[in-house]
Amino acid sequence: MNHDHHNHIHAPKDFGRAFAIGIALNVGFVLVEAFYGWRTSSLALLADAGHNLSDVLGLMIAWGGFYLAKLRPNRKHTYGLGRATIMAALFNALILLVAVGGIVSEAIDRFTHPVPMQGGTVMAVAAVGVVINGITAWLFVSGSKDDLNLRGAFLHMAADALVSLGVVIIAALFIVTSWMWLDPAISLVIALVILLGTWGLLRQSLHLSLDGVPASIELDAVKNYLSALPEVSAVHDLHVWAMSTSETALTVHLVTCAGHPGDDFLKRVAEELQHDFAIEHATIQIETCAQNCALSNHT
Repeated sequence: MNHDHHNHIHAPKDFGRAFAIGIALNVGFVLVEAFYGWRTSSLALLADAGHNLSDVLGLMIAWGGFYLAKLRPNRKHTYGLGRATIMAALFNALILLVAVGGIVSEAIDRFTHPVPMQGGTVMAVAAVGVVINGITAWLFVSGSKDDLNLRGAFLHMAADALVSLGVVIIAALFIVTSWMWLDPAISLVIALVILLGTWGLLRQSLHLSLDGVPASIELDAVKNYLSALPEVSAVHDLHVWAMSTSETALTVHLVTCAGHPGDDFLKRVAEELQHDFAIEHATIQIETCAQNCALSNHT
């Protein structure tokens, strides 16, 4: 007996406007930063402009995934397109890793061929970056707690704000010391910050794309809850996976020895799975002890 009880949650908050504002702000800043980076021969600004450009692409991908996840299921995609948010997070991580490689390569070359920078201009442009990236990060902070796709957007922008602050500090030090190695050095620091921030996003998005159990779910806790139900004698074929970066699904076989516990039982279990574990889509198959023994004899 297969009973599919879905407690559908309301659609996630619409972050379309946040994406539009964030992309517009960052496109403008990338153009300004790239121009002054080229004009002042500052690798730190050029590296940060390249990083911000990758984040613009990342925001566009995240926005696309967020939009696709809101489309209704159809005959070809019966779960909808929520998994697009997982793919968006994965693509974001890969884009950032490519950006890291480019920054490191150019920074190493600058150590052997140092170029002086105009500290005042670099500091002013980077200070604008702190503000722009800080505002963009703030737009996604409320959704970053529960959605990996939005968390990726938030982390990128927050890291950018910190990196821009680092460039401000390095530019100030250059004005005082005239040390030309500071520019490629801060570029390597930028690359390290990006790498550290990206690794977790890459690992989590890859894990979810392979139907891994979401990090917020303790599988043993779910199994212990189901096993402790008075009506349940055994639990098997328990599977939990992410339908998107904000929705989780579960399928499980529950064995009962006192007959079928009824629809009220199924409804209660589905509601408790959603309330206690944030599992919105629970598919529960009930097997009586006699059925379970018959199935076991054929395996």
